[in-house]
Amino acid sequence: MSGNSGLSNATKAKKDEFYTQLTDIEKEMRYYRGHFKGKTVFCNCDDPFESNFFKYFVLNFNKLGLNKLIATCYATSPIANQQLSLFDVVGGNEESKDKPYKAIVTKVYDKTGDGGVDMFDVAELFKSGENELTELAGDGDFRSEECLELLDEADIVVTNPPFSLFRDYVATLMEHKKKFIIIGNVNAITYKEVFPLIMNNKIWIGASIHSGDRAFHVPDDYPLNASGCGIDADGRKFIRVKGVRWWTNLDYRQRHEELILVKKYSPENYSSYDNYDGINVDATSDIPCDYAGMMGVPITFLDKYSPDQFEILGVTQSWCGVASKIYPKQVQIDKNGKRSQVTKLNDGAAIKVEVPPKGKTYYDVDGELFVKTYARVLVRNKHPEAPREV
Repeated sequence: MSGNSGLSNATKAKKDEFYTQLTDIEKEMRYYRGHFKGKTVFCNCDDPFESNFFKYFVLNFNKLGLNKLIATCYATSPIANQQLSLFDVVGGNEESKDKPYKAIVTKVYDKTGDGGVDMFDVAELFKSGENELTELAGDGDFRSEECLELLDEADIVVTNPPFSLFRDYVATLMEHKKKFIIIGNVNAITYKEVFPLIMNNKIWIGASIHSGDRAFHVPDDYPLNASGCGIDADGRKFIRVKGVRWWTNLDYRQRHEELILVKKYSPENYSSYDNYDGINVDATSDIPCDYAGMMGVPITFLDKYSPDQFEILGVTQSWCGVASKIYPKQVQIDKNGKRSQVTKLNDGAAIKVEVPPKGKTYYDVDGELFVKTYARVLVRNKHPEAPREV
């Protein structure tokens, strides 16, 4: 935004400029087609001639029945203007070539007369002035005054915001009471700025990505050091990112499909927490159908969460305030036997053990031994089966 270098600093430092594949966008958007009719869609982290979000919505403008499509990019975007720019489409001086700009589309048709609608028609409609393509006054940051004015004009926001700014981005959308479909990381579940929104059913995970990794295009100067990186057939660099999820507050039918639960509860098979009034469940498929109390489940449970079936009670993080006890400083013994004084046990669910586990980190609290689970979402089954009589 104008006068704010946070975005450029974050993107340079975090290297989180990832550009979403069109196929991933198409797979997710099909669940929300009914939401778009008559609406204004805003892609506010998207160079109009680079972003597949803009491409998807402009080429499906009439099919979706959109009222308006708006896209903005920021000046520091490494990918901005690499293929086609405002300078290329409507002309201008050399100084304006790398400036951020906004695109406003209200009509899409076969402008070139070749029998179909493609990005050449989109460019011609900008050239003719039938749609608007103009420079932004500032640097195009989504938090700038001019971009917030465009946000207020929009009904639905769809984009891939910088992962390092996910908290700020979601906070902005919620403050302006916007509907949205955006990409983020599954670990956002444990963010103290995000989890309360999940718990209160203000936002939830989208429909199409529940596991694995996804390929994203990256800027030309991005180092391809990790496994899964490469260069595609068009010569563009890409990386594969794990833990990617769609996040939305638009409802879809599959979100209300309930899990089929087949496991039965027994104290022998489900450990109880020492610092939470609940039991530990290591996998979503292991959730007992007949347990009425609080359960700690993996964060990936939210991929299959139905608000009709479960109530979210909290998360095993100290800031959540659900823990039944707080431990004093502990001695952590790692898998190699190294000992150190920590407070980590309070940021997770603790299970008491009688003997030190082999090859695992554990904690000593005044002579009592504990292991800590990975982050758990705390839930309750709204309609548990009656327990079997013994």
